[in-house]
Amino acid sequence: MSRRGDNIRKRTDGRWEGRYRVLSENGEKRYRSVYGKSYSEVKEKLANVIHREYVVDGFCENNLEAGIEKERYSVCFCALAEEWLCEIEQNRKYSTYIKYKMIYQRHIQELFSGDTCPQMTNGHIQNQIAALEISDFTRHSILAMIKQTLRYAEKKYGWPMPSITNSFMQNKPHSIEILNRTEQAKLMQFLHKDMDISKAGIFLCLSTGLRLGEICSLKWVDIDPECKLLHVNRTVQRIKSMEGPSKTVLLETTPKSVFSNREIPMPDTLLSLLLAFRTSGQEYILCKDKPMEPRTYQNHFKRYLGQIMIPNYNFHTLRHTFATNCIDSGMDIKSLSEILGHSNVQITLDRYVHPSMDTKRKYIDALSADYGQLYGKTGEKSIT
Repeated sequence: MSRRGDNIRKRTDGRWEGRYRVLSENGEKRYRSVYGKSYSEVKEKLANVIHREYVVDGFCENNLEAGIEKERYSVCFCALAEEWLCEIEQNRKYSTYIKYKMIYQRHIQELFSGDTCPQMTNGHIQNQIAALEISDFTRHSILAMIKQTLRYAEKKYGWPMPSITNSFMQNKPHSIEILNRTEQAKLMQFLHKDMDISKAGIFLCLSTGLRLGEICSLKWVDIDPECKLLHVNRTVQRIKSMEGPSKTVLLETTPKSVFSNREIPMPDTLLSLLLAFRTSGQEYILCKDKPMEPRTYQNHFKRYLGQIMIPNYNFHTLRHTFATNCIDSGMDIKSLSEILGHSNVQITLDRYVHPSMDTKRKYIDALSADYGQLYGKTGEKSIT
């Protein structure tokens, strides 16, 4: 029988079995089992057994394994969440810690302040979050943090994590925006007319797929003229300040993930165009001695679009457009994924590969030509 964690295994008859230990009246240890069609179903049933014993019927030392202390099952969920946050603060990026802390303070702390871990069942969590008047995306973020906290409790304290479903995010096709060929031509012409360093930065993003925070924190030392490479090793973003008089602070950190540290080859024309704006003593490309404020540069981009009568696209549209152009030109997915700084090619395929209508038409026309050759070889006439 194949095994997985938490005393759960798949039986030869195809069912999943989860076992838990109890004490009989004479103190003898015995095993009981729960069954289900899937691993997650059995895992939730095991969690519900403990929930029933500790919350509904009340704690009884004879009902569960003697080695399990009552205190472990009366721990407040919020206390565990705060403990998990402390670990995040030590081991993750500061911006990531701030994001999770804001979610906790604004939503989770109030919703689950009186709940113990056994009470954190899927149904209870879903009901609490569903009552909030917030977006589905925010609900998804709350649920993600709850799941990570429960996973932390399972790993550190052995608390069986319940199976938690996400009924808030609809599997609707995500609308992706890219600049069409006409819009790209208009933007290119505008950027190259009276080009300055701000316009050059926009052109650089369209040519390399840099993120907004990455271009705003790019330094001249990141450009290697000899090897013709662009090194991406930092980003900048404005986050909530946890100390000091300012409500927010512009924070320069390492990129989004370890895979975002990358090298991007630069063609001669792009390299020459960019280096023409380099001046002595200037550290950052867009600003002299400090990173550019991302919101400010986003506004520059939107102002450019307005001047040439192009829709008010988000800055990230440049990255999507770059990826689409790469695919249209025949670049393989693995190369594109590394240039974009993704952890795997599936992210590139799901989020950034958007074949244009011209590309779709090209392939359909090519298929039609192949069919035409087949008709000619077999002597059949094409259908009109």
